[in-house]
Amino acid sequence: MSRLIVWAGGEIFVASLALCAWWYLVPLGVAAPGVRASALAFNAVIFTVFAAHHSLFARDALKTAVARVVPDHLLRSVYVWIASLLLILVVASWRPVGGELYRATGWAALLLAAAQLAGLGLIAGAVRTIDPLELAGIRRGATATQDALQVAGPYRWVRHPLYLGWVIAVFGSPHMTGDRLAFAVITTIYLVAAVPWEERALTRSFGDQYRRYQRDVRWRIVPYVY
Repeated sequence: MSRLIVWAGGEIFVASLALCAWWYLVPLGVAAPGVRASALAFNAVIFTVFAAHHSLFARDALKTAVARVVPDHLLRSVYVWIASLLLILVVASWRPVGGELYRATGWAALLLAAAQLAGLGLIAGAVRTIDPLELAGIRRGATATQDALQVAGPYRWVRHPLYLGWVIAVFGSPHMTGDRLAFAVITTIYLVAAVPWEERALTRSFGDQYRRYQRDVRWRIVPYVY
């Protein structure tokens, strides 16, 4: 049964990411007429629910409480299950914001598309470094992020390359609708706000090893900016 839970969690994790990618490319690419400020506020609240789960689950007190009722080998899978279902909730509940900022053509469109691909490549490189199966809650071991500090690959450039790749990908659209911009801004605000919390947790876990890494790799997400 445990194996079934773990692998099913991995499948729903992949499915939720695929759904989110399709949603960004298709529904969010529709420039609905008008701009709805109330929809923007609602979407921010819905995404905050998703984001709060990530931040709260990173706290040691909550991890300890959950560990009392969930076997240790299923902790990561439980997190993945909840995060995946909440991401699906965000997609299903999103209210159209409307509006359109620009639709690039020619060389501008090609350059923006190349930037998006570079962002996706950076995300893939970061995920490959930390082990995709561990990220999906399927595998635990010596290479898992909770057991070993990852400083190779794109982690030599910034401390959170997955976040940098995300920012480039969501802001690099050749066709920027109001909904794509709202999604990009809301998610980026969360990432920037979450980094200090995440780094405090990493410092507690790895101590001087992580402090040395912070000194060696100065920038958190964007080189020379943050």
